[in-house]
Amino acid sequence: MPDLSHGTDADVAAVNSLRSAVMRLGRRLKHQRVDESLSPTEMSVLGTLARCGSATPGELARKEHVQPPSMTRIVALLEAKGLVRLEPHPDDRRQKVVSQTEQATTMLEESRRKRNAWLASLAEGLDDEEWAKLREAAPVLEKLAHLQ
Repeated sequence: MPDLSHGTDADVAAVNSLRSAVMRLGRRLKHQRVDESLSPTEMSVLGTLARCGSATPGELARKEHVQPPSMTRIVALLEAKGLVRLEPHPDDRRQKVVSQTEQATTMLEESRRKRNAWLASLAEGLDDEEWAKLREAAPVLEKLAHLQ
């Protein structure tokens, strides 16, 4: 495992370039939304529910790295928009469980299709060698995205 905190100039430059490119691409992807009325945080919460399944507001707050009162407000906004539902917790009546609705599932699928189409159109500008490198890098970037 490389120690990139004290790496060579080339390592430092590569990390800097990777950070910059990932951030720019992420910002551009965020603008490819189906529902402009949702904030990036609201979209992130819906994505977490889609990936991880139903959760309490406290669990969502931890996964999204926000304070519980903030998550309570976000969940209330999503519920008012018909994108999540609150149900009693099966073991603790003091808590609620947040689940996404069919409307949220449909919206997320449309959003993924739009973002995938946008990204595919960008990738058409790559040559075969660049596309092959990007395909090989995708699992590594996925791993980075989930490391703590």
